[in-house]
Amino acid sequence: MVSAGGPGLRIGVLALQGDVREHARLLEQLGAVVVPVRRASELAAIDALVLPGGESGVMDRLARLTGLREPLREVIAEGLPVLGTCAGLILLAEHLLDGAPGQETLGGLDVTVRRNAFGSQSDSFETDLEVLALGPPAVRTAFIRAPLIERIGPRASTLASLPDGRIVAAEQGRVQGLAFHPEATGESRFHRRLLEQARGR
Repeated sequence: MVSAGGPGLRIGVLALQGDVREHARLLEQLGAVVVPVRRASELAAIDALVLPGGESGVMDRLARLTGLREPLREVIAEGLPVLGTCAGLILLAEHLLDGAPGQETLGGLDVTVRRNAFGSQSDSFETDLEVLALGPPAVRTAFIRAPLIERIGPRASTLASLPDGRIVAAEQGRVQGLAFHPEATGESRFHRRLLEQARGR
């Protein structure tokens, strides 16, 4: 199925490390042209950006080594539509708890995030979440060594919470940050939303 907002849009996927292929496959199914982003020059040619899951500390180090860190911060601050999942949420957070030594974030989402808040790989789980911004049906989500949004600031708003009230997704303007992996369960509505934001930019 092709999204009405997808064809012709060039969507970057940060391709330093992590589940790049899963996001690329989903975006291509929605009709977007996927641009793997490994250099700062590639940011000028995209309409939106996905920050995938993976190892946030490794991504941070590689972004510095490749000269991508500051250009990424700039395009996010300038309003480029962005979707961050799991480690991508960590990269987007304004504040990080329990980060790796020297780890920094890109910012763009007024939240405080705790890394690996749900435990190790063996503690991974799937669950259905109600996301009002997406409407029914419920969203099938996969939590894999997932972070948690410990605090949400006044510039951001909650997108999704667990039944116990813990916040697992937030947005701010054109930035969406998810603690879970929608691409792992075939859930495309967050990516569709990203394409709609890119089309309307």
